[in-house]
Amino acid sequence: MPSFDTRVPAVLVRLDRNPFHHGTLGAARSLGRAGVPVHAVLESPTSPAARSRYVRTVRTRPEPLSPSALPAALADLLLRLSADLETPALLVPLDDLGALALAEHRAELTDRYLLPDQSADRLARVADKAELAETCRALSLPHPPTELPESADEASAMAWALGLPVVAKWSRPWLLPPGSGLRSTSIVRSLPEVRALYARTSEAGSRLLLQRLLPQGRDLDWFVHGYVDSTGRCVARATGRKERSWPDGAGLTAVGRWAANPEVERTAGELLAALGHRGVFDLDFRLDRGTGAYHLLDFNPRPGAQFRLFADPDGLDVVRAMHLDLTGRPVPAHSPAYGRRFVVENYAALSVLTSPGRRRTEGPRGRGGGGTETAWFAADDLAPALAMAGAWLLHVLRKGVVTLRRLLLPGRPQKVTAVSPPPAARAVSDRMTRR
Repeated sequence: MPSFDTRVPAVLVRLDRNPFHHGTLGAARSLGRAGVPVHAVLESPTSPAARSRYVRTVRTRPEPLSPSALPAALADLLLRLSADLETPALLVPLDDLGALALAEHRAELTDRYLLPDQSADRLARVADKAELAETCRALSLPHPPTELPESADEASAMAWALGLPVVAKWSRPWLLPPGSGLRSTSIVRSLPEVRALYARTSEAGSRLLLQRLLPQGRDLDWFVHGYVDSTGRCVARATGRKERSWPDGAGLTAVGRWAANPEVERTAGELLAALGHRGVFDLDFRLDRGTGAYHLLDFNPRPGAQFRLFADPDGLDVVRAMHLDLTGRPVPAHSPAYGRRFVVENYAALSVLTSPGRRRTEGPRGRGGGGTETAWFAADDLAPALAMAGAWLLHVLRKGVVTLRRLLLPGRPQKVTAVSPPPAARAVSDRMTRR
């Protein structure tokens, strides 16, 4: 294991309210096992990740009146926390909103915290889904055809021209209000659904994107994680394949495997160099078998929830690489462990229930024999898994009650009508063809 400066603590920052974010727990365990003191800013001190033996203290995330006020409220909380730490600490954002908030207030935090040299504008260029699509277009990088409608009629026409079903994304998903039922990404299968979703734009807080759904299938979804150090050198970079996801075909990694993919790694390198990115990154790709191109689907400027998949035989991962780099320690070479798997127990179980016939694909193994790491269960840290299991059971029961009510309540039968293309669909299709 590399030599860490254990005098420098880490503060994990997660601003979303998802108690099942396993990446937070992964970061706490990774740094805690290296002897680094870990503190956290979370949605609640009862969060499963907060139960980890490696988390020393937990602060509750600020609750401002509006999302726009949250970055300043977070900076104020962190400045107060720094007085208790009595030493500069590493800041580790675990979601996009946290990464953007820290970059926005970097100037006032750098005296007391260690952060990568990254501006809020540069991060927004990739975290914002609309700006990411434009960035890929400008750099001629493969990206699914994407449209930004300005009205419900235009949304309907664009969806028809792209071809139903389409992928619908909110450009700034971190602004979605809690309890709204709106998802950052969803697959929309009808024009009425498209119009209904567009009607909620003001509620969502950002623009709606419609994106062509690339064909789904086995071994098509890939991701690459890594860390760009203060000199611009990309370290701890590795590629992995999604074996299972939740929701199936358009969701987070439920089971992933470390596998070599030089084409994805090359494309990621070109994008990072063009953007001048610094810090941790997590990129998602999907292969279009028709063209042979890997299309960039998402760019997360922070550790992906499954980053522990890429812990090499010496224990190096992207979070440890960041701590080493920003404390002035050398970052050793990253050793591949092809075949290593990462399993998120709760989401993997849902994936198996909905698509039980899918088999995993074997791949070559590197030094260390691959092995498997689970997101929640760890023999040296049992409390988070137990807390997650209890919270997950309550979550499933609530979902079941809602579904049962819908089934029992009588509804009006809907009249089925033939679907015809919207009047503007041909004009939109012609415009897309000329691009």
